[in-house]
Amino acid sequence: MESNSDWVDVGALEELRKRELQQVLVGRTKVALSFKDGEFGVIHGACNHVGGPLGEGTLAGDYVVCPWHNWKFHRITGEGEPGYEADRVPRFECRAEGGRLLVRATPLTEGNKLPHDKHPLDRPLGRFEGPLRVAGISTTAMNAKFPRYSSSEALLETALTHVREKHGLETRLIKLRELNFRACEGCYSKSSKACTWPCSISQMDPSDGMHDVYDALVYWADVVLIATPISWGAASSLYFKMDERLNTVQNQMPLRNRLLLKDKIAGFVITGGQDNIQAVAGQMMLFFGELGMQFPPFPFIAHSRGWSAEDMEHNVDYVKRSAELSEGERALSERRLELAARLQASASGSLSRGGRKASGAH
Repeated sequence: MESNSDWVDVGALEELRKRELQQVLVGRTKVALSFKDGEFGVIHGACNHVGGPLGEGTLAGDYVVCPWHNWKFHRITGEGEPGYEADRVPRFECRAEGGRLLVRATPLTEGNKLPHDKHPLDRPLGRFEGPLRVAGISTTAMNAKFPRYSSSEALLETALTHVREKHGLETRLIKLRELNFRACEGCYSKSSKACTWPCSISQMDPSDGMHDVYDALVYWADVVLIATPISWGAASSLYFKMDERLNTVQNQMPLRNRLLLKDKIAGFVITGGQDNIQAVAGQMMLFFGELGMQFPPFPFIAHSRGWSAEDMEHNVDYVKRSAELSEGERALSERRLELAARLQASASGSLSRGGRKASGAH
């Protein structure tokens, strides 16, 4: 025989019917209460993925959509969307009585979280033994069918060729324009815990091209070179699209005290027809410094024709012919490798959390 004390009054029917979906408390348990087609549905309020608040989400048909990463659960049964029915959250009984809605505190069904294969990026940190490895990231956008000359990418390739030919080191060149990856969806702005590692987009989209960037930065490379053109006084749009998706890397430090980019060196190539090099370099150094990366002395090489120079054909010719720029990039490569070797030879200790973001401090 059920106990009356097991039923909890969650509010007036008239008020609760005004909203399609809302979060209410049944005792200390947060539940997602929905109302559609004259019928209430009550399911547990924590998403099976990483605990997102289902009651703060939306309804898509009869499915509650988690506001963090869009996982779906049937508003009545708690079952996952078609194909994932067994991945369910508990459901609760409810009844109307005296103009009030009562919800039974004991769930009618149990939840079930299906085992999911680990994402390839969800693996232990640690450097493989062997010589230094150098990754280059070109952020230049261009037409793949009719490619143009990119001065920043050309200097990046000069650096990678130098470390291969002089030092026999393994290199990777990543061209962002060849990767199909979605823009950051701002999970961190929803909740600090909603920004996950691996990135939730990568978890849900096997074709996400940012996998290549994450893998190179976090697990493979000791030295990372980032090349960008200047566009309207700023780095390229692809550079910023990548930066936003790297928020998941930075967030691991304040949220979990986990430094993903440890003992890694960053350097930059910045070129363009108009000036603002110092501001572009400053943003890049600040951003990658906040990811935990370190810099050699004079960490970037740059070239610009200046604000009044609109003769871009001469800008390209200058970079192509400039022995000084190529030699400068090779010299910078030597500084990066020297610092990287010193870091690998002296294992650094743990670092305290950077900044105050999501640190829990008040």
